[in-house]
Amino acid sequence: MNHILPPPSAIGTEQDGPVLRVRLNPARQDDVLSSAAIDDLIALLDGLHERPDIRVLVLSSLGPDFCTGADRSEYLNAVAADPTGGALRQAVDKAHRLCHALENTHAVTIARLHGKVIGAGLALAAFCDLRAGSDTCRFRMPEVALGLPPAWGGALGRLISEVGVAPIRELALTCEVFDAATAHRIGLLHKVVPHDQLDRTVDAWTRPLARRSPETLVLTKRMLAGYAQTSRVDVSLLDSHLLSHTLK
Repeated sequence: MNHILPPPSAIGTEQDGPVLRVRLNPARQDDVLSSAAIDDLIALLDGLHERPDIRVLVLSSLGPDFCTGADRSEYLNAVAADPTGGALRQAVDKAHRLCHALENTHAVTIARLHGKVIGAGLALAAFCDLRAGSDTCRFRMPEVALGLPPAWGGALGRLISEVGVAPIRELALTCEVFDAATAHRIGLLHKVVPHDQLDRTVDAWTRPLARRSPETLVLTKRMLAGYAQTSRVDVSLLDSHLLSHTLK
């Protein structure tokens, strides 16, 4: 295996032929998604435009949880540093750019999920093409309980197109924790397996995908995206004065 890029500070990368494995590398025990991790992921996904040989991207985490959400302290600091909302707007736009890049990369994306998958972590998983999770996974959309609309990265539209309006309406409004079995039942997870079988399950997807024609994979992804088009939440809904108020 070799690194596709010089090892960044917030994510780790390993390439195995046409398969690129990307691991969130949290510096904190709460496994939040930091702005540094977002920057590294955007840079990596942008760089894949020059790497058509990469056919599969597996997204996972080195921490005890996949991701417990965006780093709320960074949003609070942005409000304090720039009361006009400019810095906060940049952070919101950056989240949208990341999810757009993840959704539109030519590689087939696989989310390898374990532990807690919350907020922005759930958004990242939703924007992946395939999702496998440990049977001990726990999921949550906590935004409404925090006084925010669930629009990080434009994920609400993606979740609705993947799962359907009714279950997402319940999960968004109640903010309840749900388990891997529920995630599988509603279509959020394609596979649920014991944790010690998670890598084997992901590999069962990557091996045949790595042999497929890259042109066919790209065209198939575009066709699927076209059929799945739905209304997306405009990030302008998260304007700076609203976030500034709710994050105080």
